[in-house]
Amino acid sequence: MANIKCVGILTSGGDAPGMNAAIRAVTRAAIYNGLEVKGIYRGYQGLLTDEITPFKTNNVSNIIQQGGTILKTARCAEFREPEGRQKAYETIQKEGIDALVVIGGDGSLSGARIFAQEYNFPIVGVPGTIDNDLYGTDITIGYDTALNTIIEAVDKIRDTATSHERLFFIEVMGRDAGFLALNGAIASGAEAAIIPEIWTEVDQLEELIEQGFRKTKNSSIVLVAESDVTGGAMGMADRVKKKYPQYDVRVTILGHVQRGGSPSATDRILASRMGAAAIDALMEDQRNVMIGIQNDAIVYVPFSKAIKNDKPINRDLLNLLHTLSI
Repeated sequence: MANIKCVGILTSGGDAPGMNAAIRAVTRAAIYNGLEVKGIYRGYQGLLTDEITPFKTNNVSNIIQQGGTILKTARCAEFREPEGRQKAYETIQKEGIDALVVIGGDGSLSGARIFAQEYNFPIVGVPGTIDNDLYGTDITIGYDTALNTIIEAVDKIRDTATSHERLFFIEVMGRDAGFLALNGAIASGAEAAIIPEIWTEVDQLEELIEQGFRKTKNSSIVLVAESDVTGGAMGMADRVKKKYPQYDVRVTILGHVQRGGSPSATDRILASRMGAAAIDALMEDQRNVMIGIQNDAIVYVPFSKAIKNDKPINRDLLNLLHTLSI
């Protein structure tokens, strides 16, 4: 810790509500502990283009309620190559940055892990992704807000589904993980959630048609994770139209509306706790770890575990959805 005098912050990958609250917490916790702070714009790309600005307390005033990220975010193919990471390290040395806090999802933390190993550089990750798919933490920043956005949209679509006696497939984000679809289905009273985790175990669409919609209901709401494995909402709708042409089928793809908006209280508190914990971790000489929450307690999760391990879906929630959808 004696060698860390300046901390750099960046946000990377897809934006998530609460990232600004995390930026605020990292900045203020660092300053509270006597450290300098530098904001790095546009993720890893900013390390290559030297888009770096000293951050003071006023730089993060009045942002806790804002969605998105004031530091911006961008994909950076160049950082995936050794030459790009070498250039990033040279920028870090030039700017006098002694440690990094990276706020982002699986891809962002994967880049952080490689960079930290190559240059023996201290990095702490903060999980910011609406998919909630990082192993080692019960919840990630942005997930709660996205879930509430989904619920609000489904509540409105249900009015139309009921009025017209239609079967609606609503596609939500979660390319590799069904947490939004599953919990969104339970919270909105949907009939089913089609998720990638159990795609190889059971034909979820056939199960829905045979056990639920065909027997007892004139209208249904089904949440579908956008995964290529499931074929998404359009794939589900095409199957129904071919096999059960008597049903009036509609598709709604929520898309990027799920990422935006003012973060919920849960996300603001979570981001504040995790951002401050990232500085605590550096003060404790921790490195190459992701901040996680388990049973409402802060934990440090090695990058290797957070990235490599798949976060399991809660099977009890699947059973609950099935029980309540009759």
